[in-house]
Amino acid sequence: MRNCFFSFHYVPDNWRAATVRSIGVVDGEEAARDNDWESVRRYDDKTIKNWIDQQMKGRTCAIVLIGENTAGRPWINYEIETAWNNKLGLVGIHIHGLKNAQGMTSSKGANPFTGFTIGQQQIPLTNVVRSYDPPGFDSRARYGYIAENIGRWIEEGIAIRKQY
Repeated sequence: MRNCFFSFHYVPDNWRAATVRSIGVVDGEEAARDNDWESVRRYDDKTIKNWIDQQMKGRTCAIVLIGENTAGRPWINYEIETAWNNKLGLVGIHIHGLKNAQGMTSSKGANPFTGFTIGQQQIPLTNVVRSYDPPGFDSRARYGYIAENIGRWIEEGIAIRKQY
């Protein structure tokens, strides 16, 4: 079981994120409870950055749960950059096909790793970090696909990060 940090756009994806975090192969979801984020997001940028940094300590991988509006959000960008700089594994999982609390799905979001580069050669992060779009005709099938594969995706993300 890996201790992972989950990065996601809180509203509207917190319900979808909770379903993914409940998969038994990932540990660490208790450390970043939703009500913690609700409290800290009211503070200044420095406080929020410190909170994110503390949540990432001791993690082996950051999982970016990609919803319709995840890409380009300032705190998502900070979490991606911080995870990479802290040598955490990094992986993206599209969650648009999962239902929210109201039973609705959303449109597929853009890749949040677009625009980031690494190294002297300025390699696009999208060429290095993998993002997965689970197949399936409904939310249950997509959730099942994530559950079957998330452990492997995490290990791949960690292995890829060790190469750079």
